[in-house]
Amino acid sequence: MKKFEEFNLSADTLAFIHKNGFTEPTPIQEQVIPYVLKGKDVIGLSKTGSGKSHAYLIPIMEKTDPLRHEVQAVVTAPTRELAVQIYEKAKVMKEIRPDLDIRLFTGGREKSRDLESLRHGQPQIVIGTPGRIKDLFLNEGQLRLDKADLLVVDEADMTLEYGFLDEIDAFAGRMGENLQMLAFSATMPDQLKPFIRKYMHHPLTIQMGEKVRFNPEIHHVLVPCYHHTYAETIRCILPGFQPYVCLIFCNTREEASSLAEELRGYGMKINELHGDLPSRKRKQALKDLEASNHTFVVCTDLAARGIDIDTVTHVISCGFPDDLEYYVHRAGRTGRAGASGTCYALYHESDDASIRSLMKLGIHFDHMRYHNDEWQTLRPYGQKYQKKDDELARKIAMIYTGKNKKVKPGYKKKRQKQIEMIHRHKKRDLIRQKIREEKKAMYKERQIAKNRGELK
Repeated sequence: MKKFEEFNLSADTLAFIHKNGFTEPTPIQEQVIPYVLKGKDVIGLSKTGSGKSHAYLIPIMEKTDPLRHEVQAVVTAPTRELAVQIYEKAKVMKEIRPDLDIRLFTGGREKSRDLESLRHGQPQIVIGTPGRIKDLFLNEGQLRLDKADLLVVDEADMTLEYGFLDEIDAFAGRMGENLQMLAFSATMPDQLKPFIRKYMHHPLTIQMGEKVRFNPEIHHVLVPCYHHTYAETIRCILPGFQPYVCLIFCNTREEASSLAEELRGYGMKINELHGDLPSRKRKQALKDLEASNHTFVVCTDLAARGIDIDTVTHVISCGFPDDLEYYVHRAGRTGRAGASGTCYALYHESDDASIRSLMKLGIHFDHMRYHNDEWQTLRPYGQKYQKKDDELARKIAMIYTGKNKKVKPGYKKKRQKQIEMIHRHKKRDLIRQKIREEKKAMYKERQIAKNRGELK
């Protein structure tokens, strides 16, 4: 693995790296940083926690000229919370270069404050949400992005999910003539590709594979839906556990919206967190989740990205995502900070391939259903049903349904003795059959030996 010093970085940038406590680059940083420094457009595909924020912040630190009092780099994030996280990481630059001007522009705060700050000059680095950046640039005309050299679209798939690509599209075309663009994402949906083709010039795609990590403190429970809907199954199992906060995952925002509505029809208080929500409602949903104001939150994988809340005690997965690593991330929303958690995976017959794949990856599922006010253990998933001996079952059934209807004292003990006698006879028959088979095998061996002349 390379060292940061091999990237030919300035002393200030190396000081920024050391200030963060980094000793060597992560795989995504090792691959991305050299190409960004050369001015290449890059698509970085990597999961959360891989160090991709600094894969672009380090080059931004290197490329930003503090003597140019104009916007040089713009970083967008789909949510206020993610934008704040990036801003906090970027602020460390100012400890090395106090003359750097880094500003955060997001929705959910007074726009007048942003306008007032811009009247005193332009920042060199802008971090924020697409809607607020577009508003300040195109509608208010106070944020000047027309000279910016670099645009970073972080969490691009999530930006697409929330419908914010239109905002970026609106201002990206009016930025610097030789704009360098970086897009970082966990996945690359097909709907993102037209945007990529429009703004990126021969981009280099860097995809980092990661090992799936399982939290041993999470209890995985497979729950069959049979012929019921997810909502009906959830309603059935609710008496079987008492969550503090329970995240209910759906594969699409349409499914999430529909499920939430159906659960409300059962009288449940439901919060929603997905891309179909207006920005204001989504932000309120995040606040409610952080404050544990709702027990049940219906969400999608992308909307729940970045949520790290210790109060989530249970997760319900309605089916399985196409990318099975997302199931691991779903389950991982509980069992935080060393605590235990439970993930209920609701399934239909069509989920067989996904379940078997997860089992091969090392996830152990308990197969259970909630029936008659209790959790009942089902046979292990995939284990074929073993038919009982028909004759044995018939004889035992005769004891219970015999013609003698008179009930005499001690009939239960007598009936139990009769059943035990049937089992003993069955066991004796099996032993006799085994002895006969062994004798037959021995006779056959003797005949073979005799034919070979080994016996007289």
